[in-house]
Amino acid sequence: MSKKKLALYWNASCGGCEEAVVDLGEDLLKAAKVFEIVLWPVAMDYKYKDIEKLKDGEIDATLINGAVRTSEQRNKAELLRKKSKTVVAFGSCAHTGGIPGLANFHRKKEFFNWIYHDSPSVTNPDEIQPQEKTSVKEGELHLPRFSDTVKTLDDVIEVDYYLPGCAPPVDLIKEALNAILKGELPEKGAVLAPDKALCSECERNESKPEKIDLKNIKRVHTKKLDEEKCFLEQGVICMGPSTRSGCGERCINANMPCRGCFGPPPRVKDQGLKFLSGLASLFDASETEEIKKIVEGITDPGGLFYLYSLPSSLLKRKYVTRREKEMEKIKELKKEIEKREDEIEEKTKELQRKLRELEDKNSNEAL
Repeated sequence: MSKKKLALYWNASCGGCEEAVVDLGEDLLKAAKVFEIVLWPVAMDYKYKDIEKLKDGEIDATLINGAVRTSEQRNKAELLRKKSKTVVAFGSCAHTGGIPGLANFHRKKEFFNWIYHDSPSVTNPDEIQPQEKTSVKEGELHLPRFSDTVKTLDDVIEVDYYLPGCAPPVDLIKEALNAILKGELPEKGAVLAPDKALCSECERNESKPEKIDLKNIKRVHTKKLDEEKCFLEQGVICMGPSTRSGCGERCINANMPCRGCFGPPPRVKDQGLKFLSGLASLFDASETEEIKKIVEGITDPGGLFYLYSLPSSLLKRKYVTRREKEMEKIKELKKEIEKREDEIEEKTKELQRKLRELEDKNSNEAL
């Protein structure tokens, strides 16, 4: 019996999902006996041209982790989609955008300006920054196009299944591989994790009071957290109510609140918005100033409520108003004018220097 072909690929991610596969331990060796791994760049030396030579749909399953930001990542995702019967969005970044997706609160231009021009540690008088094409004597060099928006995997290709988590836990990875091997995958579009919220499995749920009244919001480092009590009861933000279960409560067991890496539970489109609506109902306040005081305790709400899910949310990204675009153009024009003025000043100095040299030469010849 021939082995099923399996591919693993990574896009914009930290590499944690790759480590999660390695964490299979001896089971990884068992997987290698029943799967023919045709692509796994982080671990084995395979070439993309080898994938291009495969027939369409020849790969039985491909696990792709990481969000999509560059043209190279998009091209490889499209190629693997074409060559695969089944594609799994593997991990938070592929599933909901993940931490790389927080970049959508800014624009590409802001990153490039900071990294190559404005950062205090940068010295770049010639204002050089990466170009998509550069000509050298040996030929033309190309870099992948860096897009303005971080996207989830299903924003660019059709995805069959989702395996959530940062990183996905070993037990869910094994279940997914077994289902692929045996042909027992659920209906397409399914998330390969339990269909309920994390709170329903949390042991602290048993001691949670029927009603929580929040008078203020605390950060985890500002108080000693009770290991038995619900985090929300203690005034600490925990994304458990709006996060899918299946993670094994790894953060909760370490006495840290959930941050939402498993994405939203079933029938929830916007994880951050779902949590916000629930959180507001816990405020023990009726006056505007009281509510304002509680809200002020939430540091970086965007980064907190959308830590893993901004690209897949209703927000998607920060949008720029027409006025902001016009102000940017004005700023660019001013910068260009200053640059031209500097060039004119330098040329003027050069001409004055040459004029003085000619005058000195004429004066010497007259003598």
